[in-house]
Amino acid sequence: MKKTIARGVVGATLAGALLVAGLGAGTAAAATESPDEVPVVDEPDTSDLNNIYTVAPLGVPVLGLIQSVADVPGKLLPSFEG
Repeated sequence: MKKTIARGVVGATLAGALLVAGLGAGTAAAATESPDEVPVVDEPDTSDLNNIYTVAPLGVPVLGLIQSVADVPGKLLPSFEG
């Protein structure tokens, strides 16, 4: 019982420390910028997002999902490998 309470206290302390460190990092980054400067955000590099696992016309990468499901029997049972 004492170990469980101690683990809970340590876990809560670590979570609080991470939260405070994360909030501090965001405010430190904001404090270094001049209020007159506009932050420039570049477009993300999406040149590698056109493979079978990332093309998602329905919100789910359908072709990659079908291919992954079709590969399952070969991975579970070696006799189905082609």
